Amino acid sequence: MAEFMVVGVIGAGQMGSGIAQLAAVAGSDVWLLDKDDRALNSAKASITNSIQRFVSKGQMSKEVGINALARLKYTSNLEDLRSADIVIEAIVESEDVKKKLFAELDKIVKGSAILASNTSSISITRIATATKRPHQVIGMHFMNPPPLMKLVEIIRGADTSDETFNATKTLAERFGKTVVCSQDYSGFIVNRILMPMINEAFHVLYTGVATKEDIDAGMKLGTNQPMGPLELADFIGLDVCLSILKVLHDGLGDAKYAPCPLLVQYVDAGRVGRKRVAKRMTPQGGEKQPVGIVSYGYQSPLGY
Repeated sequence: MAEFMVVGVIGAGQMGSGIAQLAAVAGSDVWLLDKDDRALNSAKASITNSIQRFVSKGQMSKEVGINALARLKYTSNLEDLRSADIVIEAIVESEDVKKKLFAELDKIVKGSAILASNTSSISITRIATATKRPHQVIGMHFMNPPPLMKLVEIIRGADTSDETFNATKTLAERFGKTVVCSQDYSGFIVNRILMPMINEAFHVLYTGVATKEDIDAGMKLGTNQPMGPLELADFIGLDVCLSILKVLHDGLGDAKYAPCPLLVQYVDAGRVGRKRVAKRMTPQGGEKQPVGIVSYGYQSPLGY
């Protein structure tokens, strides 16, 4: 069974940086890749701060933290992933973009490497068609934020081998995660249940049944959830919720997954929640460029 001495992670956002942190703490050498150098710098600071918090709270020894940080390397060059035993993709939730990336990875990484996607809803079978190694393609869906959440969904595509599945499951358990296994259907387990609840919460708000405060308080106190569905949507990102609902609606063909018009309106207006990326003009007045994640609550349509 694969040892996963070298782990590649693509995408230096909150998910990718969290996965990279898990792999480094678990003892693997890690390459974290993003085409945006500012995203890499932000991820490096975020991982360092996160590990320091674990150490300060006595949840990780100082030695483990120092060694984990030493195992992390940052790059914008796919060629640096040639040595990876597994590559975990954590980029935008777009099938076309993921398939393009997997096709490129298939040509670069060694033949024995596993290609895993952190997709929260897209078919692993379809992603695997972009490669010549569909038996080594698998879904490895972490929950947000990865260093804190205890669950990983593992999704087998139509051609995923037992060896790939077993090795990936073992790696997730090495990360300290509980594993649940899903068949390759849109939304898998968690989002197939969660997103309709979030969508219905938007419908309740949209139709004036209750205020956002009462919707969230009702679900928090009435069903013992740590946060209400609207606050959770704001944390996840309304654009991500909308994308997943569209995948569910297209993939399962059930009208109950049709996104609430209010959710669509917010996303169309660019009001996507706490994780919104700030924009600024270049000094020459050219195209706007992302400058990093801003503080929680920035242009949150729900006021969190």
